[in-house]
Amino acid sequence: MQARYLIDLEKNEDGGYTVTVPALPGCVTEGSTWDEAIANAQEAIVGYIEALKDLGKPIPVEIPVEIEPAAL
Repeated sequence: MQARYLIDLEKNEDGGYTVTVPALPGCVTEGSTWDEAIANAQEAIVGYIEALKDLGKPIPVEIPVEIEPAAL
């Protein structure tokens, strides 16, 4: 099973996108286009997890939570 992480994409004023991964503190990247930003995020996540493994640190697991519409 492949881990999945939520990413936040923010459009920059001067063009391009900045991407952060909330579950992985400090995991930040960017891209000139939406597609490039997402591809760079995938690379950044893989590198981040590899670094954690090399350091013997735990790998964060993001658990999806479903919210009932009535709760909103």
